[in-house]
Amino acid sequence: MNSIKMHPELIKFIEYIDMLVKNKKETEVSITQKVAVRMKEIMFKDEVIPEIYRKPNPNKYTLYPVYVAPDNSFSIASAVWDVGQSTPIHNHGTWGVIGIVQGGEHEIHYEVTSGAAPVKISEQTLEKGDVVVCCTSDQDIHKVSCATKEPCVGIHVYGGNIGEIERRVFDPLTGVDTMVVTAWDAVPNE
Repeated sequence: MNSIKMHPELIKFIEYIDMLVKNKKETEVSITQKVAVRMKEIMFKDEVIPEIYRKPNPNKYTLYPVYVAPDNSFSIASAVWDVGQSTPIHNHGTWGVIGIVQGGEHEIHYEVTSGAAPVKISEQTLEKGDVVVCCTSDQDIHKVSCATKEPCVGIHVYGGNIGEIERRVFDPLTGVDTMVVTAWDAVPNE
């Protein structure tokens, strides 16, 4: 997918996630908990997420493919929101764990019922160093925005190839959903 040299800690992290998702005894809950613990251990080691994966796009939030498993069983993304940028209200259709490497992220969770506007059910602001399970396969509708005066950079691990998974985007006034695929963004200078 890309030719950027990976940090040894990132390689170990990938191997660990691969072992978890292939282990038939692991559940979505145990996988996300273990990924979150391991992510907390590596996210601030120098150069684990190379600078090239931290560059914002002035036109939209960005999703860089740090790693995609050959069998699409999981992916690691660098998600970057420039100041003032946000996502639409959306789901993922899979589990996910995120860690904030730089800046801060504001997240609003919604409940959507047919024929009605999405209803805010919770919100939180994540700061540099925070690691959370951001979504599960069945509880997963939110909007994310940059919460600081510097770009927000997060490590995102998903239970599938997030750059190819069909997901839903919800109209903020009606709740009507549209199927989308949020394709991977090209890594700058590649």
